[in-house]
Amino acid sequence: MENGSTRTRQPYALDDRLARRVWSKCAEDEAGCWIWAASHNNSGYAQIHIKLASGKWSATVAHRVTYELLRGPIPDGLVLDHLCRNRGCVNPAHLEATTDAVNILRGTGWSARHSRKTHCPQGHAYDEANTHYDRNRMRHCRACNRERAQARRDAKRRKL
Repeated sequence: MENGSTRTRQPYALDDRLARRVWSKCAEDEAGCWIWAASHNNSGYAQIHIKLASGKWSATVAHRVTYELLRGPIPDGLVLDHLCRNRGCVNPAHLEATTDAVNILRGTGWSARHSRKTHCPQGHAYDEANTHYDRNRMRHCRACNRERAQARRDAKRRKL
């Protein structure tokens, strides 16, 4: 998590030296993204090494630094969402501070894709009357559950 409760933010100084380093590594493309011309982490996010208040150097994602330089601190409990979907972009106009859950559901991962489905694989609607949520908040189709239960009862009767 970028700025969640499980990771504490390490303080660093947003000074002129850091700003000059950051802006020297940005180039705007035709879509308005500020493309990071330096290193990227394994997930494709722009990365910069910053000097922490403790004096140690640490790698952090560059879009956080540009956001804080131009917009101010990221509120506690929020993460930055790339609205342009370009992980190498550091343009603060393309970033929105949001909750981790909103960021995940806006994405293209498993959770996001399945949350956007409106019907089960058999075509039944995921509406309030037909949807059951288990203890893990997994969504299940009530019509399909009824059909499976009926098929089990029928199979049991045939065996007798």
